[in-house]
Amino acid sequence: MRLLNDMALFVEVIKANSFRGAAEAVGLPNSTVSRRIAELERRIGLRLLNRTTRRIELTEGGRLYYERCRRIVDEARLAHEEISDLVDNPSGLIRLSIPIDFGVVYLAPLLAEFAERYPQIQFDLDLTPKRLDLIRDPVDLVIRIGALPDSQLIARPLGTLQRNLFASPSYLARYGVPSSPAELLQHQCLRMLDAPWILHAAEQKVSLPIQGRYLLNNIGMLRRLALLGQGIAMLVDEMIGEDLAQGRLQRVLPSWRAEALPVYAITETRLVPAKVRVLIDFLSEQFNSK
Repeated sequence: MRLLNDMALFVEVIKANSFRGAAEAVGLPNSTVSRRIAELERRIGLRLLNRTTRRIELTEGGRLYYERCRRIVDEARLAHEEISDLVDNPSGLIRLSIPIDFGVVYLAPLLAEFAERYPQIQFDLDLTPKRLDLIRDPVDLVIRIGALPDSQLIARPLGTLQRNLFASPSYLARYGVPSSPAELLQHQCLRMLDAPWILHAAEQKVSLPIQGRYLLNNIGMLRRLALLGQGIAMLVDEMIGEDLAQGRLQRVLPSWRAEALPVYAITETRLVPAKVRVLIDFLSEQFNSK
């Protein structure tokens, strides 16, 4: 049992990237954490960490040992949580990272519904689009949109978000309504990436090297500029429902659709606590019901 506890402590040290951070997380003195890691190294006959005054780094053997320890500790933790699963009452804090505009417009009402269903679960929300290090960053679940970079993380597809082309009535009155994809090349197009727009209609597919004065990395700003009549934007239908209902935006080229964006739930490991698993299942259910 002492070995398992020390393995769990070693995992905490790596996640915190310091003895002090691990000590605060587990409620032990810093000196005790340092001593127990040193004893663990002596017990297995292998240096796990290179220590400096400012940071710690895993040795090659330490990295292999960490991966094994992390899986063992996760299994042990889940064994305890399965007891609470028997009463079907997941509880505790979920640390969740979500893109800003997607979270505010799309996920907020879903989280409110989930909170009603599971009143014993709390949330710590980090609204950011940046890539996170799930070993270092204190996050249980990351929601991301679009293609993902290769990594060792576990990405579960939740569903897709349909995108289409929209513009404000003022823009269309001033510059005209395009009647074909080719006419988009004569318009101001609001771009999220410096890449062609790909559109589909039945069996047709076109790739358009669109141009425009604006290149952005934020959906909220993209929507705002479209509302201000600055150009034609490719937007997610569900995130502009009120704008469409109020006539602030209009569909452009309604017979053509943009490629849908995949949405992923990302975790460090396949072995997730019950509170995280029920949230992933709930979000997947909501996406697939739309």
